[in-house]
Amino acid sequence: MKFLPTSPDAIALTCVTLITLSLFIAGLLEVLDYIIIKGLLFLGFGTMFVFAVNYALKNDKKENRLEDTPQDDSH
Repeated sequence: MKFLPTSPDAIALTCVTLITLSLFIAGLLEVLDYIIIKGLLFLGFGTMFVFAVNYALKNDKKENRLEDTPQDDSH
């Protein structure tokens, strides 16, 4: 049984789940008002934003069609 996800979809789902649970628990424990926590949240958001922009710029367009039978999609 694998504990670490390997597909990009599973990695994204795991990250979103961890972020959501950690924010929910931090809200229950009332630690979201501390300045250090706010700084960490802004720093984490900025880091994720930079990674997302970097990934979007590197992402290539993928066409899912066979090379043997090209199709005309102009209509």
